Amino acid sequence: MMTRDIVFFMKSITPVLCFLASVPLTAQVHCSFEEARGLMLQHNAALRAADAEVQIARKERDRANALWWPHVQAEGTYVHLSERVEVRQPLSYYTDPLKADVQRIVPGEELVTGLLDRVGDYTLTFPLLPQDIASVGLTAEWVAFSGGQRIFADRVARHMVDVAQIGRERVESAEQVLLVERYYGLALARQAAEVCRQRYEAQQRHYADAMRMEQVGLADKAARLACQVAMEEAQREWLHAESEEQLRQTALKQLLGIVSDEAEIVPTSPLSVPEELPAEQVFLESMLRDNYALASLSLEEQMASDKLRADLGGYLPSIALFGKQTLWAHGLPSNLMPRTVVGVGFAWNLFDGLDRERKVAQTKLTQQALAWSREDAEAELTVVVSELYATLQHTMADIRVLDSTITLGEELLRMRRAAFAEGMATSTELIDAEDALATARLARLTAQYAYHVAMANLQAVCGRGDPP
Repeated sequence: MMTRDIVFFMKSITPVLCFLASVPLTAQVHCSFEEARGLMLQHNAALRAADAEVQIARKERDRANALWWPHVQAEGTYVHLSERVEVRQPLSYYTDPLKADVQRIVPGEELVTGLLDRVGDYTLTFPLLPQDIASVGLTAEWVAFSGGQRIFADRVARHMVDVAQIGRERVESAEQVLLVERYYGLALARQAAEVCRQRYEAQQRHYADAMRMEQVGLADKAARLACQVAMEEAQREWLHAESEEQLRQTALKQLLGIVSDEAEIVPTSPLSVPEELPAEQVFLESMLRDNYALASLSLEEQMASDKLRADLGGYLPSIALFGKQTLWAHGLPSNLMPRTVVGVGFAWNLFDGLDRERKVAQTKLTQQALAWSREDAEAELTVVVSELYATLQHTMADIRVLDSTITLGEELLRMRRAAFAEGMATSTELIDAEDALATARLARLTAQYAYHVAMANLQAVCGRGDPP
């Protein structure tokens, strides 16, 4: 009997177990900032695009290196001529002098003279080329001297790779700033939601106490209604904080490349703030030395200088070695067209409509523009560093003040709770104490988040690329 009961129980509960197994469970992923940064570096599309730009610049550098190697081409030609190429020579060119000699030796002689006249009427033809000509061969050319243009073109290509790598680092720095905003934004939203939840639970307790006190006559209806209004307001703020947390979750998962909707990221890196800041001069020196924009402008200035030298090399001649080997020929006698040809040649552009002069003037203007841009960028970035450093100082000062405010608020709330339990404080005073403490805690969390965002932006401007 017991066995049948067990079998019946298992059959009845199997559909329930299958349903529970089909329900997706939310998986919490505890993730530090360094772990989140590693995920971002693996899956971020902007970084993959920047890596592709670096590869493109390297291929362009390889193309510039190809100028140092000889160029070998295979050539094939087929030609059909309208008529054969031949040499025609009238025989009178040879017989006329003979006739003159015969008449001088034997005046009035007619037999030999007549024969020479008949021979002189003919034309001697020597064929050189047929109507159909074809050949297959190899042609090689190597530029031995190009006026220095290859050297500086190679330098420009190498600088282009450096610029692309700096651009990649700049993209990574920008994405890291975005990661700081979203990661610590999620940490802020989770802790803010917890503060709002604690506030709501405290207001629930106050409302229950107010109802009991109203029932025994220790409080009036207005006190209970005040607690109810505060409780509903706390509940509304808690729901809003949870909605904000979900939005932050979605934004961070998109940045990290997490496609699972069931995964829930739990930030483990604290919103901690150091006691002291390095001197502002340290950040200014780092910015002048390592800023991505300034480094890129410096490389562009070097590129402009190399381009100017390459343009000046256009005034010099270029010298090249060349050779040709005919592998197969039809209709081309080797005595007329040798199978192997080698030589050296040069080309010197003496006048090109002042194009070289305009290129040189344009490159010089580019150098001046880049120098002015770098000077302006240094001035602007100095202001940005000062503003961000001032923001860090203000947030640290706010945090110190808020720490003291939270300590006083906790003590005030403890005193108000004790007074309210003894009937010595009103519900409004207790609600105000709860609201003041929750507001101070939220303000401290917001200041800590502002510190991390400002530090990330400051380090991005300085070009460090280190996480805050």
